Amino acid sequence: MADFMKMVKQAQQMQAKMAKLEAELENEEVEAASGGGAVTARVNGKQVLLKLSIRDDVFKDGDREMLEDLILAAVNEAHQKAADLARERMSAITGGMKIPGLM
Repeated sequence: MADFMKMVKQAQQMQAKMAKLEAELENEEVEAASGGGAVTARVNGKQVLLKLSIRDDVFKDGDREMLEDLILAAVNEAHQKAADLARERMSAITGGMKIPGLM
């Protein structure tokens, strides 16, 4: 019974650490660029897009399709960086153990 109680306590501690991590990730930011910095996307650790920047010279070309591609590339890369950050931080809490349903 003592082993079971120890496991429950460890699970509660892990749950508290994960809740704290969720809050911290909201304040973490990552950035990615495409087109040599023509488009930059910034997202937080929860993968919420915070800012999208487009250099003025990109508009001069008038190539809408290229701009759309640059935006998609920057946003997708920023989301991937945020997901990697969350996975890395979560791994520190779980000791690298893969827990279904977590990031």
